[in-house]
Amino acid sequence: MAAGDRKLTRWLKIALLAGAACCTIVSAGALPARAQAPDLDAMEPNIPQDARLMLAANELVYNRDTNKVIARGAVQINYGGYQLVARQVEYNQETGRLTAFGDIELVEPSGNRLYGDEMDLSDDFANGFVNALRIETTDLTKLAAESGERVNGEEMILNNAVYTACTPCATDPTHRSLWQIKAERVVQNGRTHTVRLERARFEMFGKPIAYLPVLSLPDHTVKRKSGFLFPRFNYAQKLGLGVGTPYYFAIAPDMDATVTPTGLTRQGFMLEAEFRKRFHNGEVTLRAAGINQNNPDSFSAGTSDQLEEFRGMVASEGRFQINPRWAFGWDVMLQSDNNFSRTYDLDRLDDRIQANQVYLSGLGRRNSFDLRAFYFDVQDADPGDQLERQQAIAQTLDYQYIAPQPVFGGELSVTTNLTNVERDLADTYFLGVTDRFPGLEGGTTRLTSEIEWKRQFIVPGGLVLTPMLAARGDVHRLQMAAPTSYTGIYETDDSATRAMLTAGLEARYPILATTANSTHLFEPIAQIYARPDEQLAGRLPNEDAQSFVFDATSLFERDKFSGFDRIEGGTRANLGLRYTGTFDNGAQLHGIFGQSFHLGGLNSFATADLVHAGANSGLENDASDYVGLAGFGLPNGLSLTSSMRLDKDDLALRRTDTSLRFDGAHFESQLTYTRIARQLDYGFDRAQDEIQTAAAFKFRDYWSVFGALTYDINQDIVSRSGIGLSYDDRDTIFSIVYEETRDKSGSVANDWSIGARLVFRTLGDIKVGDTTIEGFD
Repeated sequence: MAAGDRKLTRWLKIALLAGAACCTIVSAGALPARAQAPDLDAMEPNIPQDARLMLAANELVYNRDTNKVIARGAVQINYGGYQLVARQVEYNQETGRLTAFGDIELVEPSGNRLYGDEMDLSDDFANGFVNALRIETTDLTKLAAESGERVNGEEMILNNAVYTACTPCATDPTHRSLWQIKAERVVQNGRTHTVRLERARFEMFGKPIAYLPVLSLPDHTVKRKSGFLFPRFNYAQKLGLGVGTPYYFAIAPDMDATVTPTGLTRQGFMLEAEFRKRFHNGEVTLRAAGINQNNPDSFSAGTSDQLEEFRGMVASEGRFQINPRWAFGWDVMLQSDNNFSRTYDLDRLDDRIQANQVYLSGLGRRNSFDLRAFYFDVQDADPGDQLERQQAIAQTLDYQYIAPQPVFGGELSVTTNLTNVERDLADTYFLGVTDRFPGLEGGTTRLTSEIEWKRQFIVPGGLVLTPMLAARGDVHRLQMAAPTSYTGIYETDDSATRAMLTAGLEARYPILATTANSTHLFEPIAQIYARPDEQLAGRLPNEDAQSFVFDATSLFERDKFSGFDRIEGGTRANLGLRYTGTFDNGAQLHGIFGQSFHLGGLNSFATADLVHAGANSGLENDASDYVGLAGFGLPNGLSLTSSMRLDKDDLALRRTDTSLRFDGAHFESQLTYTRIARQLDYGFDRAQDEIQTAAAFKFRDYWSVFGALTYDINQDIVSRSGIGLSYDDRDTIFSIVYEETRDKSGSVANDWSIGARLVFRTLGDIKVGDTTIEGFD
């Protein structure tokens, strides 16, 4: 190993620069804009001034007759982060040409690798030529060409080039990508930063499927460029086949837009537009879409889908991080009728209930703040918007504060909630012999604030005691129309106040048992909370405490109601046992079992309100139903979780959610059984039994089949089903899905749909409809 004189050093530098110049061919071969193609100027080596050149070769010859410097046999050059390997390297001092021969490999500092059989370049790199070129980039894309040439100092030309992406090849050299692009000529212009493909064809499985006489694309130096994107396809039963051709506008570095005209065979022409603007601390998106339906009669008669001809929507979404602790944003949509976005499956706007909201939130070390305003857009086929008019227009404020220093040795916290609700139309329904009032016409405001103190003591022997004290107050504004057929007592004043004091004690006694192969933790838990009766129980609107489930997860909650509109009153005790077991082989067990007891005062769960919250909950008697949760996990991927509520008298099953899951290398599945016994007082006049199952099987490398099914046992009907096939080797993703929904409510315009998706890494994404199945993440 030796260092050469100035001439030798010069041609060695030329060798390195020549290799770097050859790597600009990567730009020409990187057909899509995301193929990691290097910039021509960026490929110039940035070699430090103090870099040392290291040369190793079997033989080094200087021919004075021909003025050539020749290195032969296992030539290796390391200089400034570049590594060049060849069988032979020659530098002609008279012509200024550099030539390398045999098994040439150049590794640049970025990691890209250039391979060739012969390389010939001028010393100023304005022109050059490479035979049998092969390039591998750091993003695992590959390019091969019969020859490459640089002319005019600004254009790189590849002859008979082939481009593909092959991630699995990094670990499996025998793998062959499903697709490749062949072109007779690929020309990159370093001045215009474009790549032009001449007489190109796209091949899959070795067969050409598309021919492109000329195609011009931006190279890697161009981050964004206006132009057409991959077409979008979709098919739905009552819309027909849809073909969209998105056009992308690169307006400015911080602004862009996409306009997508879509033709639908059954409904005509739909136009979508999306505008995006970025700021230093956030972004804003504006969207709009519209169509004049050609064939509205293809929808069910009397629905909003059938009655409307021109349909459209506008939507906006914004997110701003004001500072590390405060965030502000919105997500809103306005449409011409109540079902347009869902019928036409507009991305991110097709939920059954679209929640429009504006929010301001903050999070500190010891406090949190959240202010939101909601409007709920119910997307169904009812032309009268009945359900949407029954939805509340709500504003909420939540604030929580935890004192930074202990107070009397314990933790002091304050929780505040402010809720304002306005409703255009009363939400009422009749069931059995009783009317239910989930929402009243008019408006109501409630301000709630609660202060809580608790402290933990560990007494000798391991007993853990946690006393607590709490005080809460509510102020109500009541300007809602009184429920005319309500059998209970309703507060008719324009305002109301109520208060609640609580004193409680929790006792836990953890017991740890160990064996040679396992560890077991048993934890008996007892709680008692002493409170006065709930004031105005059942006489006030109930907006946020309607959904109530008593199970093992809520057994040890101080207040088991789901919201602030109801308060749990009276004295109550909760008793239970919690267990966790771990085994050396990786198996795990866990469980909770217990019961709640009403000891004195008015039982809030036995006191009816406008929606009968608490009725048939298992808590309406002095002794509650039994609740339990159990599960296990095995190292082979099998797991079971079951939550249940059992009748306190005969142990009849009142409610259960049981899920069996298996996760394996080639097969995964999940089976879930849900049962809710008949709850006449709460609004369910029959039992509800449902089975949901989902499974996926990888039957060959990269190939999988998957499906999901939902079966209503009581109605003996498959309410939803779907099946799909997918291929994914990380370079090519293909999936096709068929899904069917049996919807008796008429809220879904399309009963069945077919979706497909084809993704080529570094090229783009072609999507037809929705390729997700409910039950799969």
